[in-house]
Amino acid sequence: MNKLLAIAGGSTLMYAVLSVLMAILPGIELSAVPPGPGVKQLTELEAHGREVYISEGCAYCHTQQVRPLDADKVFGRPSAPGDFAFSTPELLGSERTGPDLTNIGMRQPSDVWQYIHLYDPRAVVPQSVMPSFPWLFDVVDKAPKGVQAVPLPKAYAPAHGVVVPSPDAQALIAYLMSLKQAPLPNSQAQGAEPAAPAVAAATPAPGAPAPATAGQAVAFDAAHGSNLFAANCAACHGAQGAGVPGVFPSLAGNAVVNATDPTEHITVVLHGLHGKAISGTTYAAQMPAFGPQLSDADIADIIDHERTSWGNHGPTITAKDVAAVRAKK
Repeated sequence: MNKLLAIAGGSTLMYAVLSVLMAILPGIELSAVPPGPGVKQLTELEAHGREVYISEGCAYCHTQQVRPLDADKVFGRPSAPGDFAFSTPELLGSERTGPDLTNIGMRQPSDVWQYIHLYDPRAVVPQSVMPSFPWLFDVVDKAPKGVQAVPLPKAYAPAHGVVVPSPDAQALIAYLMSLKQAPLPNSQAQGAEPAAPAVAAATPAPGAPAPATAGQAVAFDAAHGSNLFAANCAACHGAQGAGVPGVFPSLAGNAVVNATDPTEHITVVLHGLHGKAISGTTYAAQMPAFGPQLSDADIADIIDHERTSWGNHGPTITAKDVAAVRAKK
């Protein structure tokens, strides 16, 4: 009996010591860390959305911790203690069945995309294994005043009526939109791969052709452009540039993408777009601006990828072309 009590007591003591060392003391230390740049207290709506995030089990498949590894650069900069000042207990997660969501409000700021994805992920990401959450939505004959119906692709829309988000869905999306990283001092732009170091232009040898400019074919980093497109653009426009009919425009055969003058194409990627009809269709979703988080070289490589893929034939551009358009804003 005494031996059993000793074993039970020893196990309990060890559990208590480990709890203090691994949970309580680190928690006390983290609670004293000041908020990082741009880190704000959640609004009431966002805080409710965090509760929905927990109750729906989102943390089982999505992490909120960006590691200082090359493989994680697509998700943002490495996480810092100050990022979690107002998010305790932290929802770090342990598995990435889906992508990390630390910076999802910056990487995918379209609430239209988020609502469609939440209702049925396959509507925007055909290969997704994420479950659908239709119980967070209602099908009604007409959207109530002040509530925007979710513009679902025809194949995923109900036979009758329209789909509108419930208060829980609105709160959850508000929470996801709040997940944004502010750059730390001396850190690279979030979500971007490191740009190649600038190289001084060499003086052309006598008789050598002049450097290419917009309107002419120029060499570009195709692999870098493809990776950046996959990380920043494919969620809406699709890996094959086909978009989602009626929801997100196609880039394949797009007049702006194929235009000889790339100014409008560069402007859209730099500063975003909303409310303009494209090939006769006005899209509800707002295209985010990528200028704040991507370098001129990154944007040039994305645009060149779009201009040389899916049968497109637009002349490629350079980082100088992007810089010239950026300077006009």
